[in-house]
Amino acid sequence: MTFDQLIELLQKNKYIYSVIVLAVFFLLSELVVIISKKVILKLTKKTKTEVDDLIIKKINKPISWILLFIGIRIAVLQLGIKESVLNPIQHLLSSLIVVIVTYIAMGIIDIIIDNWGKKIAEKTESSIDDQILPVFHKFSRIFISIIGLLFVLPIWGVQIGHLLTSLGIAGVAVAFALQSSLANIFGGVSMIIDKSLKVGDKVKIDAETT
Repeated sequence: MTFDQLIELLQKNKYIYSVIVLAVFFLLSELVVIISKKVILKLTKKTKTEVDDLIIKKINKPISWILLFIGIRIAVLQLGIKESVLNPIQHLLSSLIVVIVTYIAMGIIDIIIDNWGKKIAEKTESSIDDQILPVFHKFSRIFISIIGLLFVLPIWGVQIGHLLTSLGIAGVAVAFALQSSLANIFGGVSMIIDKSLKVGDKVKIDAETT
């Protein structure tokens, strides 16, 4: 039996073909983890920064999950399931892949922010990293989560064009409504960065006269 004949035989038996596809992608996912730990991490340890080491450790397993979900998607397609059942399964798997990619992006941004804060802490004696970094972490996670959601919604047939327009208009309205609050927030961040004030300082406020 030739290789082409073997492939043709396997394709005729959809269950065996699906199992083989799933097994291949499972092996690929495990191979990614092994290569990242045994090869890539050894190379990144030779660099001057530890950021690349942390990123590889953070993303190697999630990437293997992405490969596994892709394998499941392909394997399910070969089973000839009814479209009414197949579509929700495909949508769910695609959504999970987007969620994992979002998680990877969050992890990478967190590592970069922490590294930036560490460099600043080494140059100064201020507590800027303790005060500013949590704010950057929260804003970055919220922003990345929103981007991830905008990718998930179209998978389920939700049109985001009108939604983006509505969010843009609402964002402008909220920005105007919270203009003073936002100014106070950015003013506080500016004072922390400039080190004009620190915890323990006393602030004297002039009494208002009527």
